[in-house]
Amino acid sequence: MKIIRFTTPGLQFQDGYHFRLGVLDGERVIDLTTKDPNTFGSVSGLLRLDEPAVAVAEAIQNAPALPLGQVQLEAPLDVQEVWATEVNYPGCRDARVAASSRNGGGALYERIFSAMRPELFFKATPERAVGPDQHVRIRVDSKRSVPEPSLALVINYAGAVVGYTIGNDICARDLADDNPLYLPQAKMYRGGCALGPCILLKEAVADPKALEITMRVERNEVLVFHGRAGVAEMKRSFEELADYLFRENDFVPGVFLLTGAAVLPPADFTLEHGDLVEIEVPLIGVLRNTVE
Repeated sequence: MKIIRFTTPGLQFQDGYHFRLGVLDGERVIDLTTKDPNTFGSVSGLLRLDEPAVAVAEAIQNAPALPLGQVQLEAPLDVQEVWATEVNYPGCRDARVAASSRNGGGALYERIFSAMRPELFFKATPERAVGPDQHVRIRVDSKRSVPEPSLALVINYAGAVVGYTIGNDICARDLADDNPLYLPQAKMYRGGCALGPCILLKEAVADPKALEITMRVERNEVLVFHGRAGVAEMKRSFEELADYLFRENDFVPGVFLLTGAAVLPPADFTLEHGDLVEIEVPLIGVLRNTVE
């Protein structure tokens, strides 16, 4: 099942919930919030459940539906933090080693890839994240920024992976390559993270490691980058990443974890204002954003 967070421009509901949760069902949206606002009035309510799929399957029985054309998709989070890991794919390791060798950082990324403990870092607050068809941003003080497509884990209050979405971890690559200590500035800024278009509950995926991530970048309606990678190339398991994230941390409303850049543009590529970035994962859909 695909869970979307949406608004309904021009429509109002008596329950007072402007942002709503629903199940995407073809050309219609089953309104979970109307059926059970206490549980499905927010993403936080969904991620307080031990088995969201069971609760959703019960809630959609006799729930009202809306035409898909009447809703606007929003980022599938409300108060959740977004975290991320890096150097989780061999291709990412090789690129980081090559880019950082000139400043002595190459060995650091080799060690991160082979270490027992993964690299985890804070990526975004909800206010810094955008949803499908919204604008992502590149830093004004960056000369080379790139999109970094990622399968994002949707993790509930107890640290269990309950679903997946698509993430775009925009990075000011020139800052991060210049000095690894600049990573927070390169990664954490407003409009530097995109999520969506939905939360695919884990029960809908027989083997998530069999998923593929495709990224396309268009500039003036011309394709300037296209790449694809398999999630199976990841070094670490989802459970391992979630376990380390929850060590000495509590995420009562749940949390999103980007599992690392699966596809990387070449070293001479940089995003430009007006670029269209599309990241596609079968079963989940397409996350589409324009660079502001």
